[in-house]
Amino acid sequence: MLEVNIKKRLDAFDLDVEFTAEDGILALLGASGSGKSMTLQCIAGIERPAEGRIVLGGRVLFDSEKKINLPPQKRRVGYLFQQYALFPNMTVYENIACGIRPEPKRTKEEKHTLITELIEKMGLTGLEVKKPAYISGGQQQRTALARIMVNDPEVILLDEPFSALDEYLRFRVELEVTQLLRQFGKPAVFVSHSRDEVFRVCRDVCVLTAGKSARKTTVSELFAEPDTLSSCLLSGCKNFSAVTRLDRTTVQAKDWDVALETAEPVFDGARYIGVRSHYLTLSDAPGVNTFPCRILRLIEDVFSGIVILATPGGETGYSQIRIDTTKQALAQLREGQEVLVQAKPADIMLLRE
Repeated sequence: MLEVNIKKRLDAFDLDVEFTAEDGILALLGASGSGKSMTLQCIAGIERPAEGRIVLGGRVLFDSEKKINLPPQKRRVGYLFQQYALFPNMTVYENIACGIRPEPKRTKEEKHTLITELIEKMGLTGLEVKKPAYISGGQQQRTALARIMVNDPEVILLDEPFSALDEYLRFRVELEVTQLLRQFGKPAVFVSHSRDEVFRVCRDVCVLTAGKSARKTTVSELFAEPDTLSSCLLSGCKNFSAVTRLDRTTVQAKDWDVALETAEPVFDGARYIGVRSHYLTLSDAPGVNTFPCRILRLIEDVFSGIVILATPGGETGYSQIRIDTTKQALAQLREGQEVLVQAKPADIMLLRE
C-alpha cells in the first residue's frame, strides 16, 4: 500500500494531497497545472514536500517530523515519464540493462536472463538491437516500462503515459499497458487529465483541483455521483449552473433562470447543479422540469449530433446548455427553433463548490 499525505508551497497554489493506493490502478485526475505531476515527483523523491508523510509497503519514504527523506534510488519506485526518457544512443536491450540497480552478488548471466525475460514479457522480442528512433511509440513505452520493472518496484507512477502517442496508437497501447499493470499486482498511480482514459484504465480515482485533493472514490462513483463542481466537470459534464435553494427539493438555476426539482434533498452547501448532456431531452409538452429554449447551433459530430441552446437566462456563457443526440434526431431540428427542454429530477446532480 502507498500512503501519501503531503503539503508543499508552489508559485500558483499550495499542494495539499492525501490519498492511499492499494493493489490496482489509482488515477490522479485533474486539469493541467493542478499538481498531479508534482505529487508523483514527491513520491519518487525528485521533489521534497514541505511537510507530511509518504509510506510505501510499511516503509517510510518521507516524514517531515522525523526528518526522513530517502533518496530516489532507495525508494523502489518506478516512474514512467511522459516522454519515456530513453537514451537515444542505446539499444532496447541496453536501455533496459541500464535500469538495473547494482548488486554485487548478481552475475552477468543473471542480468542477461532478467533482461531477456522482460523483453519477452513486454513483447519486444526481435527489437533488442534497435534504438528508440527505429521503434514505434508503443514499443518505446514498453521499453521504458521494462526498464522500470527490471528492479521489481513496489509502486509504478505513470505521468500521462499516452499523451505522446498518435491517436491511432493510443488505444492499442492503452490496452497493453493496462494489462501489464493489472498483472503487476502492486499499486500503480496513473496521472491523467482525460476522463475517458481514467474510466477505462483505473479502478479508483482522486481528483486534484489547484493542488488540493478530493476524497478518493471509485471511478464508477465519480461518474455517477460527483460531489463537487470540479469533479463534475472533470467527469465530462457539459451543463452546470450556480443555484440557490428554494425549498427542500427545489433550486433556482441562476445561470439558466429556471426553477428545477431535484430527486435528492438540497443539502447545505449545494452551490451548483450539473446535468449531463445525454440526459437532457426535448419534450413535446410542458411537464416537470421543462423549460423553453431556443436552438442556437446544430453541430454534426462524427457519429452523433450536438444541440446548443439558449436558456431563459440568455444566449452566452454559462446560460447556454448542450444536448447530445443522434444524427437522425439532429436532422429534424433547425437553428432558431423554439423548443421545450426537460431535465428529469433524478438526473440533476447537486454539487458543492
